[in-house]
Amino acid sequence: MLKDSIAIFGYGNHGKFIANGLLTDSFNVTVIESDEIFFKNAQNDGFKTVFIDVTKDSELKKIELDTFSKLVCVMDDEHLNVFVTLSLRSLFKDAYILSISDSLNVTRKLQMAGANKVIDLYEVSANKIYNILEKPIATKLLEDFVSNKSGISFREMLIPNESFLDGKMAEKIDFSSYGVLLVGMIDKELGNAFLFITAGISHKLDSGDIIVCLGEKIDLDKFEELIKSKEDI
Repeated sequence: MLKDSIAIFGYGNHGKFIANGLLTDSFNVTVIESDEIFFKNAQNDGFKTVFIDVTKDSELKKIELDTFSKLVCVMDDEHLNVFVTLSLRSLFKDAYILSISDSLNVTRKLQMAGANKVIDLYEVSANKIYNILEKPIATKLLEDFVSNKSGISFREMLIPNESFLDGKMAEKIDFSSYGVLLVGMIDKELGNAFLFITAGISHKLDSGDIIVCLGEKIDLDKFEELIKSKEDI
């Protein structure tokens, strides 16, 4: 399996932007399309492309998708997105599948179809609007940092046993003092859903939880190493 190799199903409204963003961040991207127009658009934009009928298992098997680190389903047709997610899970049991959704109903279908991660576009948009309204300056600064490619990136971090973060309330931790920004978390006590820090829930951090932070690589490296300590240094 090639690390950082991504197979993207769909080069429509969502897939085009996601594919270009991943390519900019140095991922090895292959676009898989069954729509001739979207296929040609991906080709013209310089992507490695595969044109197949994604509804046929026999054609999906020919691509050797088990060589990719992640399979991303972002087709504009939500029904096709669910169908392909289900097919991929059936054919490639160990694959990591990420899908997008634009409704709670579709999110549930994708989860039942076997997606490892479902990104709810409405939740993302709602949190974006919240931040624009409630934290306009911070939001503007964050967008500027990310858009100018100054080395700012996201990092998932598992809180280990005996970490100084274990048992503390997230809002009591001054993450900025470590040069990072807490974006959200997966609280194991609340299930496996990703929770943005704007969700209005008082978050208690526990070992085994996953936090997602934003910052410079050097600061993220230092903080990820620091949270392994029993005491805040």
